[in-house]
Amino acid sequence: MTLMARQPKQVNTHLVFKGQCREAMTFYADLLGGEVEAMIPFSDTPVATEVPEESRDRIAHSVVNIRDRRLMGCDMNAECYTPPAGACVQLEYEEVEQAEQVFRQLSDGGTIQMPFEETFWAVRFGVVVDRFGIGWMINVGKPEMEINP
Repeated sequence: MTLMARQPKQVNTHLVFKGQCREAMTFYADLLGGEVEAMIPFSDTPVATEVPEESRDRIAHSVVNIRDRRLMGCDMNAECYTPPAGACVQLEYEEVEQAEQVFRQLSDGGTIQMPFEETFWAVRFGVVVDRFGIGWMINVGKPEMEINP
């Protein structure tokens, strides 16, 4: 099998939330200049009658398109929800000011794990877990450290 035959059509990031998917994905679309392509509540799915009444307004599937990259998400029931761990959404910027603004907004109500500062590989880099429990890495790389595919 060739390399191309093994490659998926797309690689997307899927996030899970404990009831705040609509709020989080709307916030991300606004913050990152994306477009909400889908925001489907459980009440609009074939399993609507199987979902408890109090959960029918929660999101079964959402998609935010950011420069033809998709950030997807859904709400999980409290008993099934596990906070995300071991992964972050990584955002790459060219301008420090823009990256700093995004870092600041993601930090509001969240937890900074690594301050937004210079590193050996980046003009600025920081890690934050936002108020929705999602980890983010914000990077403005140094030109000499960039890897071009």
